[in-house]
Order: sequence, then structure tokens, then C-alpha cells
Amino acid sequence: MILGALSVGAKFLGRVIEYTDNKTITVSTGYITFLLGLATVVSHNIWTADWRIAITILGWTTLLKGIEKICFPDRVHRKAQMFKSRQVLWGGVIVLIGAWFFWMSF
Repeated sequence: MILGALSVGAKFLGRVIEYTDNKTITVSTGYITFLLGLATVVSHNIWTADWRIAITILGWTTLLKGIEKICFPDRVHRKAQMFKSRQVLWGGVIVLIGAWFFWMSF
């Protein structure tokens, strides 16, 4: 089951990397990413020394990633190509981070 989830995640990550070839898609998703990051920062800007700071840092990272996608789509494409060879590894990292957030939410 875990290997299946990693395989599906790796295929999805591969498609996301391919989408960075198109600047229009990169900039469009940049606006969405920017708005999601902004909503997270506005609603959850908590700087405490516990697990909730991870949500705040994720929000700020998302906001900055959106700005980067809007202003520098070529740079985003070059960075995405670095992840192409290790899609399964990064898919696993994403699953682990998501599982940790899920665990901490209860």
C-alpha cells in the first residue's frame, strides 16, 4: 500500500515537473500558490516554539514560492528539472511530511 502511494505520488510529481515547461501554466499556478500562501499567512501567523510553527513556515514558503513562479518562471523550470531524477525519493518525503501534519492535527 505504501509503495503504491509512493508510485502514484512519483508519477504525479513527474507530471508537475513537466508542466513547468509551459510558462503560462507556471505563472497561472503561481497566482494560485501566492493566494494560498497569503491565506495561510494571514490566518495562521503563529510564531511559537511548538509544532504550529511548521504551518507558519509552510505558509511563508508557499507565499514566496508563488512570487517566484510569477516573477521567475524559467528559474522554477530549472529547479524542477533537478528533482526529475529522484521523483520516488521526493514523493516519499512529501508523503512523510503530509503524514506528520496529519498526525499532529489530532
